[in-house]
Amino acid sequence: MAITDMLLAVLEDSGLMPLWQMVAPWLALDERQLIFVIATPVFIAITLWEYLRIRHNPALMDGREAIRNFALGAGYQTTELLFAGLIAFPVYALCYHYRLFDLELNALTAFLTFIGVEFCFYWMHRTSHRVRWFWAAHIVHHSSERMNFSTAMRQNATNIFNGNWLFYLPLALLGFNPVWIGVAYALSLVYQFFIHTTLVGQLPGWIELIFNTPSHHRVHHGRNRGYIDRNFGGVLIIWDRLFGTFTAEDSQEAPTYGVTTPPPSNNLLVLWTHEYVDLFRDMAQPGRLMLRIKHLWKPPEWKRPASPNSGTAHARTPVNTDQ
Repeated sequence: MAITDMLLAVLEDSGLMPLWQMVAPWLALDERQLIFVIATPVFIAITLWEYLRIRHNPALMDGREAIRNFALGAGYQTTELLFAGLIAFPVYALCYHYRLFDLELNALTAFLTFIGVEFCFYWMHRTSHRVRWFWAAHIVHHSSERMNFSTAMRQNATNIFNGNWLFYLPLALLGFNPVWIGVAYALSLVYQFFIHTTLVGQLPGWIELIFNTPSHHRVHHGRNRGYIDRNFGGVLIIWDRLFGTFTAEDSQEAPTYGVTTPPPSNNLLVLWTHEYVDLFRDMAQPGRLMLRIKHLWKPPEWKRPASPNSGTAHARTPVNTDQ
């Protein structure tokens, strides 16, 4: 049986053929993309409101950068729309076909889907900072030196090819429908848009205890020593508290936003690809093959052991750790 026939058979047997037809880019949007399309005008309106509030402070807002951020977001949405149904969905269909449990959608399974997606998001996000291959896509989101609503739109068009979606496959294997997973993920990203701002201070204590807030997320975008690689949660901050990656915003130390090694250009293609270029350049440096490919999964700041011949290490300056 041809691979395409096998895939179609799996889709038919698992009841996911209608969903495949929806996510095929030449037919229609899937639910996740539809949520983003509906939310985008709201994002633009909220960003304009914020712009009017802070436009006179260049440290907080740059109109040209805000437009650039939305262009980066449009590139991200375009590649997701064109390729998610072709790259990610067949794998989800296979996992769901071999699911461990048959779960019906009800209040309990909807809640469990939310918790599961949040848990997977935490580990995906944490990995995106600590594994260089994933950081190569995520760095564009952190490379702005301003924190405002437009920063949330600053995404990488390569995300779908990068493989971050693999972190959610265990949910499909357990029996959570890929539609539910996609909807929960999209709603989480919509929530996260609203925590990219300096206009909201600390919220009541119980909210700060459970949920990711603007205060917590400002820490996440800071490049200050002590702020780097902290607060990875999406909607919830509880995973950071449980796994030791939580840091509260210090009223005596305002976050300095951006990465320690800024991108070489504001050209959109450069912003999307510059870290991949650096990664493959480091891998191309002479040395043993295993050491060269370690750049893919080692942290961004990792340097090769000193060469016995040259006495130097083949690696670049760290990008997301304090220098």
